[in-house]
Amino acid sequence: MRKKGITQYTLIKKYRISPAQITRLKRNESVSTHTIEMFCEILDCQVEDVMEYIREGEKS
Repeated sequence: MRKKGITQYTLIKKYRISPAQITRLKRNESVSTHTIEMFCEILDCQVEDVMEYIREGEKS
């Protein structure tokens, strides 16, 4: 987001992203694939730029 110059405020006001969804992402909690898709479209990036798969029990 920083590289693209997009703030949380912009996500909420311009793109109508729920503040709860932003919080869930920041806390590494579960979000829907639709939410990931919206972020990728807004930020013009790939899925791996906003998330990674970690097997249960593993920590990065």
